[in-house]
Amino acid sequence: MSNDDLVKRLKEYGTESSDEWIRERTGITSRYFSDGITTCEMGFHAAGTAISNAGIQAKDIDLIIVATTTPDKIFPSVACHIEKELGLDKCTSFDLQAVCSGFIYGLTVADLFLKTGSKNCALVIGAETLSSILDWKDRTTCVLFGDGAGAIILKRDQKPGIIDSEIFSSGKHSNILFATGRPNQGSIDGTGFAEMNGQEVFKQAVSTLAKSGKSIMSKNLIDPEAIDWYIPHQANVRIINKVAERLEIPETKVIKCVDIHANTSAASVPLALNEAVENGKVCNGNKLLLQGVGGGLTWGSILVDF
Repeated sequence: MSNDDLVKRLKEYGTESSDEWIRERTGITSRYFSDGITTCEMGFHAAGTAISNAGIQAKDIDLIIVATTTPDKIFPSVACHIEKELGLDKCTSFDLQAVCSGFIYGLTVADLFLKTGSKNCALVIGAETLSSILDWKDRTTCVLFGDGAGAIILKRDQKPGIIDSEIFSSGKHSNILFATGRPNQGSIDGTGFAEMNGQEVFKQAVSTLAKSGKSIMSKNLIDPEAIDWYIPHQANVRIINKVAERLEIPETKVIKCVDIHANTSAASVPLALNEAVENGKVCNGNKLLLQGVGGGLTWGSILVDF
């Protein structure tokens, strides 16, 4: 859905906006809405693509982690549904909720499972149907988000692909990006819509990601020049550019697809990684810095030998 398409929808709700207004503030030109396709369905399709690309069979997977803030049901988890659809049984499957940092959290948790030796092959998915929680009367939020899913396969190996990871949270900032909504006797307590203090989110996102990126590179004795590709959460092009500047990573090494996907929360980083691989940018042997930041406040960084 292009910005012009979205503007037409907003007019139906009495909300005024324009392609120019959205582009200037976010860098977004389009986004995808699932139109009835569920989070489980999108996650399953992403999983199938990842399994095929990895050259494995579904039966090799013994751990499934789905990062999502928009599950299809209260329970069971999206991960359990996808396990069923893959024809698997007796995996360790669960959902993880860290909003836009979800995929970074999921990769970190899966990596720890593999490094302890308790699991051998992990499927990590980020999947969101954010259109289900958007208030079309609030142009400060509804123009920012889209739906999508992405997935990755991790396997135990002598040489780790994930060099290091850091994940953090700061509950004192829980009121700057949130969605209220709690099932109560068949009805919902709260609005069910995403709400945001845009200026404060921008400030905290830039600050936390810059500090985390510098920290993980310093800890692992990696200079910014050694990073082949920086793949940040695709929330807003101004946040991406500002953080890259503070990390001293040139724009030519920054993967950006926020313009076509908008903010897909937990699906953001795997979608950006997939775009970069398919476009021939990211390839084997590259050193990557992945980052995410989202409601909670949550954030994190991962260094990868791809």
